[in-house]
Amino acid sequence: MTDAPSLQPKKRGLMVSISVNVVLLLSACGLLLYVFMLNIDLGDIKRRLSKEIEARQLSERYLIETRNQLTGSLREIELLRTQRVYREADSRTTTGSTASAALPVVVGFQPLIRGQGLVAVIENTSDRHLSIVLTVRNTALPAPKRFKLELQPQSSLNFGHQDGWQFASGDELGLFSEEFAAFRLTVP
Repeated sequence: MTDAPSLQPKKRGLMVSISVNVVLLLSACGLLLYVFMLNIDLGDIKRRLSKEIEARQLSERYLIETRNQLTGSLREIELLRTQRVYREADSRTTTGSTASAALPVVVGFQPLIRGQGLVAVIENTSDRHLSIVLTVRNTALPAPKRFKLELQPQSSLNFGHQDGWQFASGDELGLFSEEFAAFRLTVP
C-alpha cells in the first residue's frame, strides 16, 4: 500500500511538467509568429520608404531641371535686354538710315507627311552663318516659346513638331538676330 501514495505525486509532477512544457511550447510558437509578423511589417515599411525616397529623388531632379531652365530663361532675357539697349544706343548714334538690314531668310510652310499641322522651312539666303532666335506663339497659349537656331550659309532648316512646335494657321512666328532687323509673320 505504500506504492499507491508515492505514484500519485509522481503522476501529479509529470502532469505539471507536461503542462509547463506545453505552455512553454505555445509561448515559443507565439513568439515565433510575432517575430514573423514583425518581419513582414518591417519589409513593408522598407518598401514604402524606398518608394518615398525614389519619389523625393525624382521631385528633386525635376526641381533642379526647372531651376536650370529658369536660369537659362533669365540669361536669355538678360541677353535680349542687353541687345535691345545696344540696338537703341546704336540707332541713336546712327546718322544714316535707322532701319537695320533685312534678315536674309526665306520662310515657307509645308504640311506634315504624317498627321496634321505644318513644318516651317527656314532658308538662309546669305553666305554667312546665322545664329537666330525663333519665337512662336499661338493665340490660345499665354506665352510664346523660344528656340535658338543655327543656320549654315545657303542652307535650309525644317522646324516642326519634332523640334518642339507644330505650326498651325494663325500662329505668329518671329526671327531675331543681333545684326538684322526682326522678321515676323503669321502662318497662313
